[in-house]
Amino acid sequence: MSKAPTRLWGGRFEGGPSDALARLSVSVQFDWRLAPYDLMGSRAHARVLNRAGLLDDDELTRMLDAIDDLEQACASGEFRPTVADEDVHTALERGLLERLGSLGGKLRAGRSRNDQVATDLRLYLRDHVRRIVSRLVELQTSLIGQAEANMGVACPGMTHLQHAQPVLFSHQLLAHVHAISRDIERFQDWDKRAAISPLGSGALAGSSLPLDPQAVAEELGFTAAAANSMDAVSDRDFVAEFLFAAALTGVHLSRLGEEVCLWASQEFRWIEMDDTYATGSSIMPQKKNPDVAELARGKAGRIIGALVGLLTTLKGLPLTYNRDLQEDKEGAFDAVETLLLVLPAVSGLIATMRVNTERMEELAPQGFALATDLAELLVRRGVVFRDAHEVVGHLVVWCQVNDKDFGDLTDEELAKVSPHLTPDVREVLNVPGAIASRKAHGGTAPERVQEQIENLRASSDAAASWASES
Repeated sequence: MSKAPTRLWGGRFEGGPSDALARLSVSVQFDWRLAPYDLMGSRAHARVLNRAGLLDDDELTRMLDAIDDLEQACASGEFRPTVADEDVHTALERGLLERLGSLGGKLRAGRSRNDQVATDLRLYLRDHVRRIVSRLVELQTSLIGQAEANMGVACPGMTHLQHAQPVLFSHQLLAHVHAISRDIERFQDWDKRAAISPLGSGALAGSSLPLDPQAVAEELGFTAAAANSMDAVSDRDFVAEFLFAAALTGVHLSRLGEEVCLWASQEFRWIEMDDTYATGSSIMPQKKNPDVAELARGKAGRIIGALVGLLTTLKGLPLTYNRDLQEDKEGAFDAVETLLLVLPAVSGLIATMRVNTERMEELAPQGFALATDLAELLVRRGVVFRDAHEVVGHLVVWCQVNDKDFGDLTDEELAKVSPHLTPDVREVLNVPGAIASRKAHGGTAPERVQEQIENLRASSDAAASWASES
């Protein structure tokens, strides 16, 4: 005779669920990722039941031994969920019942799948956010390394994808490091709000058993137990906020990927990708494609979609738990796994790319990119900026009509456009001088860029230390 499936509900039902309901309800195929965290919660809950007199010392020892054994069996693959297991909690209770008999059923006292899953998902995300931050630090290290290696190399700074002003290429690379630093800070700040334990809230109203949710919270590494049991089991703000931070990280990776695609193009030729981080074409032998950058750009949409999907799910839910919340996990798992897949590849791409310094410096002054420096020089000499802007604009038009660049102009030609354009204005009509003059806080001057490198290395080291905390 076949053994009846383990269920965490069913006492008031005369029969089992229909096949259609069972297929719709099952979540173990994706929430099995929570097994290690569910077992962590089970250990803490067993100890609380012991302190409450609901498990004697011998039962506690047997329970903890069985949890340890089950954890090892899960890790090795010896114990796996079956098609009859509705979710991770059902599968793990089956594992305990197989090891302990009826004693395994005592662990369910004082808790519900509602507070279990909310706790498990917080534990999972808090664990994995540190892994994500570690990978973000690696990307920062790659970018900073390239910034140091190419210190002093000028390139065209752009707005509207048009040449605007020359900048140090290091300055542009560090702009991406700053964006990643904000991503790291958001994840760290998120962790403070996620460090609240729902375990002990039961289905929605807490428990009449003499449990100690605060002790459970401390054992699991949370800062406190939830103050309101109804909020605790229904809150998914922590998932939505995590997905927002993940989505914005994805956007930053996408923007970096877009720039790499441009830099590697024949039109730009700023960089060459290492063969190990590029692909070829099945028909065109000459092609070297920036697939890592393109996939980073493309996969941002997955994470953005997960965020929008969860917010749409949450917007109409009454308190407290509703089965709609089963939809909170797949998007979160996918966001975690997507970032952990993309980040090492992007880090490797950046670390191994070769910078074409001659090409960059050739392009840096093109497109009359020194026009703003000339206008600001006139301002420093007392010319109203409105007038200086007009003077330099007329000079650009004159050069275009006469097919000349700033460096080709004679003293007479400068004076013909405006008496303000004396021969000594040439002091700013060179890229090194223009860059060196941008030494205000946040500017592209070499000393400011060096300060950024030092500050960003310090913050990156601090983030790495935070990520290594258990």
